[in-house]
Amino acid sequence: MKKHFIVLCSLFCLLLSPAAFVEAAWQPELLVSLGTAGTTLRLSGNVPVVLKRLDNKKVVWQGKAKEFATLTFTDKGWELNGRKLKKADAAALELTVEDERNLSKLVSTYDNKSYRGALRLLPRKGSLQLINRVTAEEYLQGVVPEEMPAEWNPEAVKAQAVAARTYALRQRKRHAKEGFDVCATTHCQQYGGVAVERAAASRAVKETSGEVLESHGALVDALFHTDSGGMTENSEDVWGSRIDCLRAAKEVRTETYPWEKNITVEKFSELLAKRGKNIGTLKKIELSPIKIGKASKDRTVSGRVKQVTFVGKNGKASITGNDLRSMLGLKSTLFGMTMNRNVLFIKGYGWGHGLGMSQHGAKAYADSEHYDYKQILQHYYRGAELKKLY
Repeated sequence: MKKHFIVLCSLFCLLLSPAAFVEAAWQPELLVSLGTAGTTLRLSGNVPVVLKRLDNKKVVWQGKAKEFATLTFTDKGWELNGRKLKKADAAALELTVEDERNLSKLVSTYDNKSYRGALRLLPRKGSLQLINRVTAEEYLQGVVPEEMPAEWNPEAVKAQAVAARTYALRQRKRHAKEGFDVCATTHCQQYGGVAVERAAASRAVKETSGEVLESHGALVDALFHTDSGGMTENSEDVWGSRIDCLRAAKEVRTETYPWEKNITVEKFSELLAKRGKNIGTLKKIELSPIKIGKASKDRTVSGRVKQVTFVGKNGKASITGNDLRSMLGLKSTLFGMTMNRNVLFIKGYGWGHGLGMSQHGAKAYADSEHYDYKQILQHYYRGAELKKLY
């Protein structure tokens, strides 16, 4: 009995040990490309920092909290405050904390730009590539207010936080060949670091901490866009393949985010010719009228354009809605086209690819239908389960 008591006490102490708390606080890290900068940077950290070589992890410099240092890369290697940095050679470096368990407390600053987490400096020809190594929750604080206004309904912002977290973690290694996970642009997700952080957005991140969307045990592709125009889209009508959780979903309102674009027939005919579709002067457009939420032979279930046939003096050519959007810089594929004399008139709704969550739609559901963030996510990612990953 005494032996069992000792074992139980030992287990209890282990669970309460600092190491146990560290494990409980674990969260994934992301490598985020911040682009390139010149070969000289002014660096600091809000807490004591170390500068390490990436290859062997050896410390080549230690700095006090808020102590600035000027780091320069030359053809002879690294210089710190004008003096050769011993043992650094020409290796890639990282500004970080000595104890990695404190990474989430670090804010790295270079040239007055601040990012939570560590900062990697990779020498390139005539420049330095900058990579932010940051924990997932701290990364999201610089993403969510970039993707959705922080002052919107808190439930919509929380839905955005979960979608952004899921998307980021699913996209890890997207740029693995380039040495990082995700970039800081719309190609992955907008990320602005500390400068863009807002209290309401950070609160949404905290209140959904570690929550992700899963389907069949895997993270879903939690895509989102600005405005669907009245109905989101099925994945196969954008990507050509069916994804169960990316199903067309209705909105509270239709014909939202109206837009227009006009182009001369002459200019449009030239663009077609450049794409190998030399039909001569455009004479006629074959496209059914736009009806949101109603499919036809040339439109998807949401009413987006599948393809348009253009009839010209020398023949005809068909182009997909997605190709037209790319070719003409249209905000969406939810549009109609008419021709009057020498001008092609395009009128449409929505902004974005139409897959996953409509951000304006999420706000509308939160505002007028009083959906909480879980209901919003279930509406736009059909069948996906909300899970606590960490």
